[in-house]
Amino acid sequence: MTGIFATAPGKIILFGEHAVVYGYPAIAVPVNQVRAKVLILPIPANKPDEVYIEAPDIHLNSHLNQLAFKDPLRIVIEEVQNILRLSYLPPMRIRITSTIPVAAGLGSGAAVSVALARALANYLGHPLPDETICQIAFRAEHSYHGTPSGIDNTVITYNQPLFFQKGKPYELLGVEKPFFIVIGNTGIASPTGEVVAEVRKNREQNPEKYNALFEKIGQIVLYARKLIEHGNVVDLGSMLTENHCLLKEMGVSCKELDILVETAIHAGAYGAKLSGGGKGGNMIALASSEKLPQITQALRDAGATTVITTEIR
Repeated sequence: MTGIFATAPGKIILFGEHAVVYGYPAIAVPVNQVRAKVLILPIPANKPDEVYIEAPDIHLNSHLNQLAFKDPLRIVIEEVQNILRLSYLPPMRIRITSTIPVAAGLGSGAAVSVALARALANYLGHPLPDETICQIAFRAEHSYHGTPSGIDNTVITYNQPLFFQKGKPYELLGVEKPFFIVIGNTGIASPTGEVVAEVRKNREQNPEKYNALFEKIGQIVLYARKLIEHGNVVDLGSMLTENHCLLKEMGVSCKELDILVETAIHAGAYGAKLSGGGKGGNMIALASSEKLPQITQALRDAGATTVITTEIR
């Protein structure tokens, strides 16, 4: 058998992070400029269940059985094996690479899970439907974030802009007028699981404040959906900035994110906000195509370690 590979894009949350964990809606879009790739190669001379995993980006070179039981890679592989009802796996080498920055709010973990599940199922001769791939990646997300909303694995699996609400069927989002998003990375790892846990703790201590913040964010998401569907890019930018202010009040921003957000707006963006867990990771800015070069340069000058531009359609 020849090698089999699969890829999956990154993602960004436009609106609704943190509130989405508590059942409020969110909007997320794929970022195809960065991707995770999984290549699976046979090892004919080896015995069954000899599965080796290489992930040079994180300096991993291990036999599957050496991974912790809660390791997301092991979870994905065993989920696929169980779904296909295989008593053993053929000997293989799995190589994982990614251009998605880790711990930056771009869904690197979910992208690896989706690509791995797809590649392995295809390698075993039983491609799985998107719905099943999405469920497998969601189970793996528990090991990353503890209480994931499900938005990362969903938007990455289906690779389309989504309106998402936990516990409800996802909805593909119609984009009336394409728009550009600039993604600036602070270079600080965003500990999503820790930040989500901290927000949960703070909400338990002050439910009135946090429920009010979540409600306001939920209203922004609903309004933003209408703006996207009607092609009102300028007002959509204002909603980004308003959402960022609420996330700051929630305590999930940081000085570096605030600087990049303010820099993008001063450079001509329609609006900007942090994206993802916060306390590091990425911010996003909505901009016209004409302003992209100066916003990109301004973010780099302000300390962004990487800047990605993506068009949302």
